[in-house]
Amino acid sequence: MTDFLAIYLRDQFALGVTWRAVARRARDNNKGTELGAALAEVADAIAEDVRTFEAIMGALGVRPSPAKVAVASVAERLGRLKRNGRWLSYSPLSRFLELEILAMGIEGKKILWHTLDEVANLRERLPDTDFDELLARAARQRQTLEPFRRQAGARAFTAEM
Repeated sequence: MTDFLAIYLRDQFALGVTWRAVARRARDNNKGTELGAALAEVADAIAEDVRTFEAIMGALGVRPSPAKVAVASVAERLGRLKRNGRWLSYSPLSRFLELEILAMGIEGKKILWHTLDEVANLRERLPDTDFDELLARAARQRQTLEPFRRQAGARAFTAEM
């Protein structure tokens, strides 16, 4: 394994931890709603993806970088400070941005699984990792959130008109 692959894995792990935090925050912000139930399902799946990715790293002898995880966590928290159209409450823009960020993260994760499988040729080295199922799981996550993302965007962008 190259040093470049180890660096890539550590960077992707830090991003995965960030997306897991966003999913949990979005879930908590929408508890008791249909969206909240969908986000709970997706947040659990993203947490499972992070555990799977950590196991892949372990199988390859790569440890996560605590510094990269800390920086990613701080960046996620700082992202919460952005103006969302309301000073103290959750806004329609907040909901849309959380869903949009999750959609981008899921698409990025699909690229990650493809990269590990086909570009880094890890399928043979990791026979217990079902890359096809990981891709299918990401597709299901995206499909679950997409109607809510579109609806949240429509509400956010037409609320002021």
